Amino acid sequence: MTAGSESGITPENRLTGAYLIVALIALFGGVVTGLFQGMNYGGHDVYPALQPVIKSYYHGLSIHGVLNVLVWTTFFICGFLQFITARALGAPLAVRALGWPVFWLMTGGLILAAIPLVLNEATVLFTFYPPLQAHWAFYIGLTLVVAGTWLVMVNLAMSVGVWKRGHPGQRTPLPAFMSLVTFVMWTMASLGIAAEMLFMMIPWSLGLIPGTNPLMARTLFWFSGHPIVYFWLLPVYVSWYTIIPRQAGGRLFSDPMARASFLLFLLLSTPVGFHHQFTDPGIGEDWKFFHAFLTFGVFFPSLLTFFNVVSSLESGARAHGGKGYFAWFLKLPWGNPSLAAQVFAMLLFCFGGIGGLINASAAMNLSVHNTAWIVGHFHLTVGAAVTLSFMGITYWLVPVLSGRRLWSRGLALAQAWLWFGGMIVFSNTLHRLGTMGMPRRTMMSAVPYMQPEWKALLPLVGIGGAILFLSAMLYFLNLAMTAWASPASAEERLEFAEAASGPEDAPAFMDRLVPWVAASAVLIVLAYAPTIYRLATETPFNIQAFRVW
Repeated sequence: MTAGSESGITPENRLTGAYLIVALIALFGGVVTGLFQGMNYGGHDVYPALQPVIKSYYHGLSIHGVLNVLVWTTFFICGFLQFITARALGAPLAVRALGWPVFWLMTGGLILAAIPLVLNEATVLFTFYPPLQAHWAFYIGLTLVVAGTWLVMVNLAMSVGVWKRGHPGQRTPLPAFMSLVTFVMWTMASLGIAAEMLFMMIPWSLGLIPGTNPLMARTLFWFSGHPIVYFWLLPVYVSWYTIIPRQAGGRLFSDPMARASFLLFLLLSTPVGFHHQFTDPGIGEDWKFFHAFLTFGVFFPSLLTFFNVVSSLESGARAHGGKGYFAWFLKLPWGNPSLAAQVFAMLLFCFGGIGGLINASAAMNLSVHNTAWIVGHFHLTVGAAVTLSFMGITYWLVPVLSGRRLWSRGLALAQAWLWFGGMIVFSNTLHRLGTMGMPRRTMMSAVPYMQPEWKALLPLVGIGGAILFLSAMLYFLNLAMTAWASPASAEERLEFAEAASGPEDAPAFMDRLVPWVAASAVLIVLAYAPTIYRLATETPFNIQAFRVW
């Protein structure tokens, strides 16, 4: 299936480009502050030299986390999936009037949150756990960003509804179906963080209520905090399912299997948050076990994705002469930087998924909880599977949006290889340090309890971070030159993969989201309502604000 719209700067492309620009600015800031974090791990305390811009290690860590985890991902996803949906449906989104107002709502919220963050008035890390308290503008700004994502979901839902009314009996095009499921899942999951902001953090920061409850805040945060991982990953899967097979020269193995995996993510992504709270008192062990069980369950659609995507890659490689059980892998079109970056992301994410199973097991989790292992793990998810895939996507997306040829395929390939290698050094070292008990969220250059075995490995974290920084700078250079200096090209198009087992093989009930949303809501209520009700009615909200900066 080919998206028939011509390349060039259309109104839809401008909107997608605007989201992408904000996302890339956030990534740039996150990468720069990430370099400072890596240097600190490596034994070089650069923060005194950064005064008065960055006040402390924890100020820089808060900026790094918010920009990379919350802003880069959210703005990229909003731009990318709206673009993909419109192209898959072959029509503009149903409510075009929502496009720019929602973008400016989210951008305004981002600016409102960024001001106290930059001024060291929101040094609470991206998890913003109380009793640490940020300026009220930080909480309100982030709430506006989340509200913007809800409006994006409304636009996607209405667009798919219009398409279905015009195509009775047909299955929703797979890219549009997946994009809508992603935003429906996130809208349900984000209700937790919205409740935390509206009923706890905002009134508390404004002085409207005298105190807060850290356990309730953590519970509501992780109501959304783990599903946000799938909000990052599902757009990646959209690319892996619908674009990568075409780039590999093959076909998607199974359209119905792809739909089934996304429906299972919709059902299972949210009621898993207690596995982040295995060490928290006040939450019953039975509920922790229930969430752990569901966390292992959500691994199943990931396995479906692995099988479907690898089978699709194999079909393309064998069509180009690949042979053997594994040697076919070498026949993939490795000269395509978009494919290469995303296949590297897949390889790294295999280890991230295995680490996730360890985190979900209560016994093993206790060995790595709040250690550097966790930092290594989420850099394999948001830093590798998500960010490297997004980078690969932009290697075709920016040319399509601008109508210009990618400036340098060689530079893009070098960047992807560097990110792959740098992440191996960086993340593997952090995992090893975690198994040795080195804590996370800690300025290691200042701790009085530095262990010799930690000190021997920490320079590798700095080296890995430096390689990642170099890779990112090559990435930004290539995109900038593509947008402003590369020659125009009428050949840049978006083409979706055909499927060996097509949408007509999918049962009709798999194309009806309402029953799946209802089932997901029931499971969320079962998993969370008893604990949230008990915390709200039986535990005091009397903890005062605390600042350490």
